[in-house]
Amino acid sequence: MTESQPWPRIAVVGAGAVGGYFGGLLARAGAPVAMIGRPAFVEAVKKNGLFLDTLQFQEKVSVEASADISAARSAEVILFCVKTTDNASTARAIAPLLSNSALVVSMQNGVDNVEQIRSAAGINALPSVVYVAASVPEPGRVKHVGRGDLVVGPKNEKTERIAALFSRANVPCRLSENIEGELWTKLVWNCALNAVSALGHAKYGQIAGSADAWKVVEIAVYEVLAVAKAANIHPPGLEDPKAALGGALKIATQMAEALSSTAQDMNRGKLTEIDSLNGYVSRRGAVLGVATPVNHALYALVKLAEGRS
Repeated sequence: MTESQPWPRIAVVGAGAVGGYFGGLLARAGAPVAMIGRPAFVEAVKKNGLFLDTLQFQEKVSVEASADISAARSAEVILFCVKTTDNASTARAIAPLLSNSALVVSMQNGVDNVEQIRSAAGINALPSVVYVAASVPEPGRVKHVGRGDLVVGPKNEKTERIAALFSRANVPCRLSENIEGELWTKLVWNCALNAVSALGHAKYGQIAGSADAWKVVEIAVYEVLAVAKAANIHPPGLEDPKAALGGALKIATQMAEALSSTAQDMNRGKLTEIDSLNGYVSRRGAVLGVATPVNHALYALVKLAEGRS
């Protein structure tokens, strides 16, 4: 995609922190972006625009906003950013709106979203790995505190289009031939930090600074790697468990001021994505005969804390 080419029409389905940040950067670069979100978000954006409060700039961005999923009709690129608990219902809702050439990109936590979307509605979504620390402190405002890069793959015409689209908006987007492994790399970090942040009401930096909390992180990381090994999945750069733990420490340090998405959901009284994180590792481990007591404990405790068992 060159600078002279017209931008594709983009729809963000699930305009929260991730969708708001990446969709907002695309809109800031000149792309026509329709954001589909909750009524409070839509009202705020229609009144005041979308405010991006990032590490690099603070700026109001003009985007189209709607609470109606039909706003995704005729979009050439759909950023699928809903919570994993809403995969099936959202996939079925957008399926009739998609053109044959539309590209749907899953920008979510977890490793099996593409399979869930395909199973629910026959949509062949593209997987992506999202690294960003962002939150929505109030409707229509996105607060960015760390990173902001993507991984897509494997390399083909569709993923190259997506990488070029984000690169044009100055969003780092890397192509990988081992996208399954990349998804599991992100799963390692999520399982290491998300539930601990939520249950401990702690920012990542506080977790990194607590020797006792870090013991929990260490065992959780080793368990996820053991499940990956049993499943013959190879998260790149994590062959050495000690290196994997070092990577978790690096993320916790880089994003020291971040609260996990799980913690943010719990603080707002919303259901979390724990079933797709530590819960997924627990279930997959049980099938493969790999013990995951710490991941299962974190999963069970978050479920109890959010009011369901």
